[in-house]
Amino acid sequence: MSDDDYDLDSGPDPAALAASAPEDPDADRPIRAVGIGPGNLDFLTPRGERAICEADVVVGFETVVDFVAERTDADLLTCGYRDELDTLDAFAERVAAGERGTAVLMGDPNHSGYQFVGKVQRTVDRPVRVVPGISSLQVAASRARTPMEDATFVTLHKSGDLADDRARLRRDVDDRHLLVLPRPFDLMPEDVAADLLDAGGDPDLPALVYERLTHDDEARTATTLGDLAADAGGDGREDTRFSDLSVLVVRRD
Repeated sequence: MSDDDYDLDSGPDPAALAASAPEDPDADRPIRAVGIGPGNLDFLTPRGERAICEADVVVGFETVVDFVAERTDADLLTCGYRDELDTLDAFAERVAAGERGTAVLMGDPNHSGYQFVGKVQRTVDRPVRVVPGISSLQVAASRARTPMEDATFVTLHKSGDLADDRARLRRDVDDRHLLVLPRPFDLMPEDVAADLLDAGGDPDLPALVYERLTHDDEARTATTLGDLAADAGGDGREDTRFSDLSVLVVRRD
């Protein structure tokens, strides 16, 4: 498949495949899909590290693989959005030949990774077992003191139609805490805030943006929904003051 033919929004959502049935606990030699945590390897679980160390071949986005490269002697197959299908094909060939394979994802696949899990599962055509990790969402909830049971979590960091996800945020603003993974760079914290104001959200609601959580350069911006929305617009890196590793928290009154 050429780069020109690749469309992130085409075809059925691979997340639906990943969520189509429970895992088979008796599956033979499953592929592991490991959540590595938010990037600080103090948050990589022992089980996840073991799956990475024991692999013959590891596949994932380049930024993710780079975090764990020194924790394994496996061959590393890295990709971006444009070449992920070709890279997964190469991974599947290695697995079909009998090698042990592990896919790596940021955070916890259950929070924002099922599209990649589904692509792995579809390409290798064999069972995939998710190894949960620590999500930046969990860290943000702790920092902002917004318990998950009192919050609505939505990830916008995926391809495809986001209408239902945005509708959930619009419905719950003012009533529940909101935990949001923005999408670089067309739906950043400023854009989400503007959408919530349009839905009737209180402009004085406290809004916090956490960037690069758990890293040495972690940053926190405390503002209000109204002030955040004032900078909405644009779809490029230059149109936002926040990094692509951001979490938006909107606290209810």
